[in-house]
Amino acid sequence: MKINRVSSGIPGFDELVSGGFKENSVNLVAGEPGAGKTIFAIQFLIEGCKKGEAGIYITFEEKKEKLYEDMSSFGWDLEVYEKKKLFRFLEYTPEQVKKLLVEGGGVVDSLVQQMKARRIVIDSITSFSLLYEDELSKKEAALSLFDLMNKFGCTAVLTSQARTGFIQDHIDSSLEFESDSIILLYHTKSKKGERQRALEVLKMRGTKTPSKTYGLVIDKKGLSVTREVIK
Repeated sequence: MKINRVSSGIPGFDELVSGGFKENSVNLVAGEPGAGKTIFAIQFLIEGCKKGEAGIYITFEEKKEKLYEDMSSFGWDLEVYEKKKLFRFLEYTPEQVKKLLVEGGGVVDSLVQQMKARRIVIDSITSFSLLYEDELSKKEAALSLFDLMNKFGCTAVLTSQARTGFIQDHIDSSLEFESDSIILLYHTKSKKGERQRALEVLKMRGTKTPSKTYGLVIDKKGLSVTREVIK
């Protein structure tokens, strides 16, 4: 059975994962602060916009004007895509997302249908998970969130923030189990005291993934994965 793939828009990444994300999958991008999670997420949506695929960006932390200004440094004019109805910015509180789960999608579900959205991002789900105190509640909320993403029929990217040096250890077990793929972004200090960026594909269902960690670069065009193997 052929698996349809969705291009990430990250140069060097798709070739590591058989051509991109699985269509209609839910993918977790985790990393420490400053690792490039938001850039990854927006670049994924921009790739869709270029192909005429509408995308929705849901955030708990980013402010619209600042995000649009920051992303313009990579040559991405989000306002233009917004006017073309290919991009939509939604600033939600974690409580509002919690309400969406109860309502089964609510406003976002309607927006997905209206825009015929093919891609969706939640940046980040860390604040949302803090609403739940015990592990059972977290797991139930995670299941509801993933069910909602699957209901939308979009390819989704969820970002998650983790503490420096302990990324894998701080991925919530329920998110790790439910995610179709987990991408780890690193921004660590080398023995020489220099910061080094890297990317690791921890898992991707139905896909042969590399066991190595590769270099990651942020330049004027956004993120790109290098062939340099990081030890």
